[in-house]
Amino acid sequence: MEIILLQDVERLGSKDSIVKVKDGYAQNYLIPQKKAITATVTAKKILAENIRQRAHKEAKLKEEATVIAKQLENKKITIGAKTSSSGKIFGSVNTIQIAEAINKKGFELDRKQIILTEEDSIKEVGTYTAKIKLHKEVVVEIEFEVVAE
Repeated sequence: MEIILLQDVERLGSKDSIVKVKDGYAQNYLIPQKKAITATVTAKKILAENIRQRAHKEAKLKEEATVIAKQLENKKITIGAKTSSSGKIFGSVNTIQIAEAINKKGFELDRKQIILTEEDSIKEVGTYTAKIKLHKEVVVEIEFEVVAE
């Protein structure tokens, strides 16, 4: 029996794949669990249309992310933090503060898109870099400076 997978199934295939399985496996497990549907002519046409539309949307999102990445490339972000006399920060600088500083420059970023490259948390005044994942294929590095308030 030929089926279209609605989600990833281990050792069988990924979402939107058309695979052949035994009738019993499809009718007794995959279809009742809503993991697959029968691959009729109509279902195949719908699948092809959905894949085409999804590819179009992905291309548009990637294009928008590339434009934002070019705008972000040369931006220098400054983050103020309360420090001791030796330059140590009380607490640490995190992705929330970086996102707020970038959003003040006119961008719409979520803190979950920011990846700090330092192994340790940022606890001293200085210049650091962070990666911003705008799209699964578009990642830009941005430099930011932590200064004493």
